[in-house]
Amino acid sequence: MQHDGTVDVAGAVDVAGARDVAGAVDAASAAGAAGTVRVVVADAAARVHHTVLGTPVGDVTIVARGGVLTAVQFAGARPSAVPADLGARDDDGLADARRQLEEYVAGERTAFDLPVHLDGSDFQVRVWRGLLRIPFGRTWSYGRLAEEIGLDPRTSSRAVGAANGRNRLAVVVPCHRVIGADGSLVGFAAGVARKRFLLDLEAEQHLGESVLF
Repeated sequence: MQHDGTVDVAGAVDVAGARDVAGAVDAASAAGAAGTVRVVVADAAARVHHTVLGTPVGDVTIVARGGVLTAVQFAGARPSAVPADLGARDDDGLADARRQLEEYVAGERTAFDLPVHLDGSDFQVRVWRGLLRIPFGRTWSYGRLAEEIGLDPRTSSRAVGAANGRNRLAVVVPCHRVIGADGSLVGFAAGVARKRFLLDLEAEQHLGESVLF
């Protein structure tokens, strides 16, 4: 259900005093695995390495430069965000990223504590930083995201949607939490089925409900 561009993934209306489901989600997130995604600049001279993690909805390739994540992408996602140079496979060197993503898909983690490099235009990076502000278990419309980063949604929503679709760090930078103004699941490079899986996962983890659109 929609209200002022904000949709709770369990279908609750986000109206102050109407239902406190959103507050319950936020409280549950705070009580879960603490973490902070840290935006840093990767050392251009550092070694590139990668790992591949199996999940219930397909393999995820994780790429890092000197330990700083530069790409997290589901197999077959379009357009591809995985760089041509993956470097050597290094499961041990990316063990922390693997563990945190495994905990997330197992319903045991609500926040990531990982360093990431946002490689894009100033506008894209602005949008991707905005994604990090969407709470676990919540969704925003493209218009709401535009407003949150200081843009006019009447003129910027389309550009914000395009930047959202170019996010290279799926799940960790949660572009899956952005949906259409009508509640439709749109704009996810890895496909609607995976987007629904991620939103259902977050809803079920704290509310015991599945997402209904």
